[in-house]
Amino acid sequence: MSNTQPLAGSMPVGPQPFERAPTRAIVSWVLFDWAAQPYYTQVLTFLFATYFATVVVGDAARGQTLWGYAAAAAGIMIAIGSPLLGALADGRGRRKPWIALFSCQLVSGLAVLWLAVPGASGTTIAIILAGFVLATLAAEFTQVFTNAIMPGLVPKEQLGRLSGTGWAVGYAGGLVSLALVAGLIVVDPASGKTILGLQPLLALDVASREGDRLVGPLAAVWFALFMIPFFLFVPDVRARKAASAVARTPLAELWDTIRGLPRHPDMMYFLLARMIYTDGLSAIFAFGGIYGAAVFGWQAMELGLFGIILTVTGILGALIGGVLDDRVGAKTVILTALLILLIGALGILSVDKTHVLFAIDVPPKEPGSAAFSSLGERVFLAFAMVIGIVAAPVQAASRSLLARLAPPDKITQFFGLFAFSGKVTAFMAPFLIATVTAVTGSQRAGMGAIGLFLLVGMALMLRVRQTSYDPASRHG
Repeated sequence: MSNTQPLAGSMPVGPQPFERAPTRAIVSWVLFDWAAQPYYTQVLTFLFATYFATVVVGDAARGQTLWGYAAAAAGIMIAIGSPLLGALADGRGRRKPWIALFSCQLVSGLAVLWLAVPGASGTTIAIILAGFVLATLAAEFTQVFTNAIMPGLVPKEQLGRLSGTGWAVGYAGGLVSLALVAGLIVVDPASGKTILGLQPLLALDVASREGDRLVGPLAAVWFALFMIPFFLFVPDVRARKAASAVARTPLAELWDTIRGLPRHPDMMYFLLARMIYTDGLSAIFAFGGIYGAAVFGWQAMELGLFGIILTVTGILGALIGGVLDDRVGAKTVILTALLILLIGALGILSVDKTHVLFAIDVPPKEPGSAAFSSLGERVFLAFAMVIGIVAAPVQAASRSLLARLAPPDKITQFFGLFAFSGKVTAFMAPFLIATVTAVTGSQRAGMGAIGLFLLVGMALMLRVRQTSYDPASRHG
């Protein structure tokens, strides 16, 4: 409630009711996740990264090394640049021009991937990696600004459903685009047919792997097409800042915010918690398939089906989590989901070639048998589906909680810090898993290190109070 007293003879002035954005604006904002997801699904995860390492470079180990260095460089630049860009935008104008700038960068970076011919020269490989880095930076920076628009679209009590719906639509976009590209365009050079056994939709040159090279440009076209409604219909309100604040540098603005975090422990503990549990969550997805392949001998087909199943369960989980977010609170959703993630990860680790739940004997998978035909695989898949259902709510509820906690005049820089928290320690979980695995010689023990990140994240989240950011508050 406002403490301002009305002037004599004037009408009482109270807080203005929130004006919900039109449905077309909300739908258009949600379409951002749909538009951007093919980059993550096709380029970063399933199709182009593997093609680059094995075919473009020609040496899988060297290709993976080059790709890893490029991804690490992009991650460092994202961690440093996101908060600074947020501080710059909050004090100096609208957000959509920044989104337009980085959208152009994303499209350009993805288009460069067309140059990825088999056995490319060193110069061409450098250009391809530069395009990948530019696209990665643009994808993450664009998210900072689109996330900052979210609190202006719906009331705070509806942010959970908005964030969850966006996450679900993003998963769906990745799944649909992957099915179209892998099922209708990219071909197996040995058979000349797609993964579905069909003739490719486009007559592309197999020898120069035009189908694989087209992955980047197609993701660029997809993004550009589905971002059109965003630029047409999503409102962009200029942040209100005092003239003295505008005169300050973005670095000074950001340093002032960071220096003030200890006085606002809810935000501080949330960002720290998110930094830790995001590492654990990322490691589950990065190493879960590797563990399944080692235990059951999964090949590309099983791994592909595994990814599809996790994506479908993720869509369902994001929608359910969004509703629960608005009803019981984002903090409750995050803590509950992290607990279930811990149980699911433990369940996966309870499965090996001849046992489930650590001690129950089961027949091993028969060589050449159908995908997921053994009891061990089914138990493994059941626990993985549990993880898939709750992983999306963790991420979607984290976004909505930040939107509720952050002050309106600093929302973009706080989403920059949000991006920072997701990148700055991304090496920790893979490093700990690798170290424990090397020391013990056990994949199961290495994967068990994930539990530490989930537990620490939960402990920090318990200290978060789900209240709005109060710049006048002082906590001890």
